[in-house]
Amino acid sequence: MADLMPTQLCWQIPTNSVAHHTSRFASSNLIVRRGQPFDCTVYFNRTPQPGESLSFIAETGQSPSEANHTRTTFAVSALAGGCWSAVQVSRESNYVNFTISSPPVAPIGHYKLSLQVTCGNKVTSRLLGPFVLLFNPWCTGDPVHLANEAERQEYVLNENGIIFVGNAQYIEARGWYYGQFQQNILNLCLLLLDLSLYHRQDPAGDTSRRGDPRYVGRVVSSMVNGNNNDNGVLEGKWNADFAHHENPSRWSGSTAILQKWAQDKYRPVQYGQCWVFAGVAGTVLRCLGIPTRLVTNFNSAHDTNGNLSIDKYYDPTGKSLKIGEDSTWDYHVWNEGWFVRRDLGTAYSGWQVIDATPQERSQGIYQCGPASVWAVKQGDIELSYDTTFVYTEVNADMNRWVVKKDGSRVRVYCDTCSIGTHISTKAVGSNQRVDITNTYKYPEGSAEERNVYKKACSKLPRSSSRPRAPDDASSELITHPELFGKFRLAQPPLLGKDIELILTLANLSSLPKSVTVNLSVSSVLYTRTAVQEILKETMHLDFGSQEEKHIPLRIPYGHYGASLTDDKKLLVTALCDVREGVKLLVEKAITLESPNITIAVPPKVEVNKPTTVEIFYSNPLPEPVTDCVLLLTLLGQAVKINVAGLAPGERSKIYFEFTPRTVGAMQLHVDFSCNKFHHVKGFVLMQITPPASH
Repeated sequence: MADLMPTQLCWQIPTNSVAHHTSRFASSNLIVRRGQPFDCTVYFNRTPQPGESLSFIAETGQSPSEANHTRTTFAVSALAGGCWSAVQVSRESNYVNFTISSPPVAPIGHYKLSLQVTCGNKVTSRLLGPFVLLFNPWCTGDPVHLANEAERQEYVLNENGIIFVGNAQYIEARGWYYGQFQQNILNLCLLLLDLSLYHRQDPAGDTSRRGDPRYVGRVVSSMVNGNNNDNGVLEGKWNADFAHHENPSRWSGSTAILQKWAQDKYRPVQYGQCWVFAGVAGTVLRCLGIPTRLVTNFNSAHDTNGNLSIDKYYDPTGKSLKIGEDSTWDYHVWNEGWFVRRDLGTAYSGWQVIDATPQERSQGIYQCGPASVWAVKQGDIELSYDTTFVYTEVNADMNRWVVKKDGSRVRVYCDTCSIGTHISTKAVGSNQRVDITNTYKYPEGSAEERNVYKKACSKLPRSSSRPRAPDDASSELITHPELFGKFRLAQPPLLGKDIELILTLANLSSLPKSVTVNLSVSSVLYTRTAVQEILKETMHLDFGSQEEKHIPLRIPYGHYGASLTDDKKLLVTALCDVREGVKLLVEKAITLESPNITIAVPPKVEVNKPTTVEIFYSNPLPEPVTDCVLLLTLLGQAVKINVAGLAPGERSKIYFEFTPRTVGAMQLHVDFSCNKFHHVKGFVLMQITPPASH
């Protein structure tokens, strides 16, 4: 009788993919989630006989081994939790139906399944085929388990997202297409792990550690940026000149970036900024099965020397000086991944910050996290990973210094409340913004918040430059100021219009004061890096006892229009100098509101049926614009439409026809650019319905 051999394998993909929530992957391979049984049918060259025992071999990685838990041989007996196991469900003359289960902590990735036949002393094995194993938020034993089904639908299965940008006073929603289930994206996400420095240095060890979402999240944070010479996906650039490469504002989704990365033989795509890094990392993490959401922190601190404070320096006229690397960004976007932190303890489980933007090196490379959000709130900055950096982003104190002509520095301002506001994420199941600031910190001004800050400061290593205690005079100024100042917008700041501001100054003392006000206006990036000073003015004011003055300030479009970057931001500062030596710095970041792009969608959009949408766009400027281009993106596929130039204030529209091919939610992104401004964005979420029954 011929040796028993498998001749064919049926993976039962339709039923397995539905049970494992992987049916939306555009792949012909079996994709299953760990810790959950799946079915398969093995066909043989003849009927198995008594005395012939069957076992399976599951292996992953280049050098699978039992010692590394990347190779396991398991007999067909009964299903068991916590390990690889298999059971025979039924059999016919030439095929057998099996159910196989994997441990809920198995390494994720590409696997090979083989069948081993033992008859007496003779052992033969034959490769059956490949499959992919992913994290499983539906499995209670998996560290990424998420109990709420609506949250699993949002944080694992939703391909459409929203990123909040702008500033704390003007929060703008941008659509983002994750596309984690699209053609070849899963393969690219797994390849990204193989290209990492972690894998190059220790391939076997890296593969065996891929069962740990904490480890995988850290590797992803290092590989979405290409700033480590490691074939990472995106190169970061923060200035106004992108030459002939892609401006970061051009991107509206991850799939085009990942596909370009593959086309360019895994050279970093140029260019990305924080929301782009976060968008791509969101795709990779959701694709691999780690529940993920994007989070925007407004007034986000970037502390370069680890002293929990942001120190900014100005000359006596109020012009910002390039001393030190600390900065405050209008906003910064990162990811949170949901998983258990067995290394820290149960209290620190849940949402973990994973930040792929290359800001500071951690353990020698550009990576950040996972940092427990609870650890950040409690000031436990010594806990892994990079908790000090994340704590500072949301809760640093802000110090302003004036550098005198002799080089001496005077602290003129200390703000304990402004950093880390309106921390935002997309709501589950809707496009609403949810404020999650309270998950990162206690209320500003509360005793708990100050106590946590003191606790965090006490945990700083002695080598770091700790926050400087102000001298008595400076402290007196901060706690009992004699001069109060604030900028207020007289009306919303619209692109193309003059900006009307009011500077309120008040003499809080009973003595009269003479004040010199040095005003400065600069165009800035969203990181508040100055690009160009566009207005400078000095005025002298006399204040009586307890007197308050309101000084109007106009910034004409003719002054700022040519100096704006695509971030459309200005920074206004007033350095107020009293003869007695008291100084006050008043500062306001302004984001110019772009004209709305309106997209009108029919009330019903059916699959496989042509649909026409109306897209309205406009020129808000007091001058004509030319070279007008609309970029329309659906499911990561972009269509470029050249449109006619617009006269000053002109509004126009186009009709766009498309035929949706899949049922479910679909975002349409619209991006309008011209010779005077770029990347004014709009988006709409459409629900594609099944064909109407006649």
